Amino acid sequence: MGTSTPSAPGPSARRPLPFTDAAPLGLPLFILNLKAYGERLGAGATEIGLTFERRLAAAGIAGAVAPAAPDLGVLAHALRLPVLAQHTDPLEAGARTGYLLPEAIAAVGGRGSLVNHSEHPLGPDTIAATVQRLDALDLVAVVCARDVPQSRLLARFHPKYLAVEPPELIGGPLSVSTARPEVISGTVAAVLETSPRTHILCGAGIHDRQDVRRAFELGAEGILVSSAVARAEDPSGAIDELLAGFPRF
Repeated sequence: MGTSTPSAPGPSARRPLPFTDAAPLGLPLFILNLKAYGERLGAGATEIGLTFERRLAAAGIAGAVAPAAPDLGVLAHALRLPVLAQHTDPLEAGARTGYLLPEAIAAVGGRGSLVNHSEHPLGPDTIAATVQRLDALDLVAVVCARDVPQSRLLARFHPKYLAVEPPELIGGPLSVSTARPEVISGTVAAVLETSPRTHILCGAGIHDRQDVRRAFELGAEGILVSSAVARAEDPSGAIDELLAGFPRF
């Protein structure tokens, strides 16, 4: 499941795993969730999305960005980078008002959606239905889990990616890889038993290269980050700092 952190040539030699059915967003993976921060809506979303794309391209690392729903189509057309919704509803297109449907994501060029983020939690049946709807449209589900038991439960739905994020650490000063490393290693082991083709990401409190490096050492294959970049005074510098912790090939 995980990757080690071998020594290797400099950043110019880094290459993400090519997009495949098993890893449709690439690996190792850096997902940036813009949430609904005021400075990252509208033009602010496009600005940071373009910065994120440039820095990932320079580092040779795969990535995706998840903007607020009104910005989804704008970013999907402005970026070559995959763009994800922050949430979707497991319904089919039709007489629906106020829902964000997988068909709508596909229609504007989105590549998939986060599912069950701790700020938009769902029940297991809804998660299962959402993953199925996304899979049916060849869209990517990035399912979020709060801990090892929930990761084990949600792995039964076989999402392409599962991001483990203890809610109490999200936006805080301590990263999950420092404060609760057993959550990452335990999730990797639990998911491997049930869904060995699911790739594990981690998030919550990740701020610097050491947090990222430790996450990979524990078996993660990518990170899901928000405030450390989206609220940074120098987003480009914040992105580069996190990229410095990625494995080099």
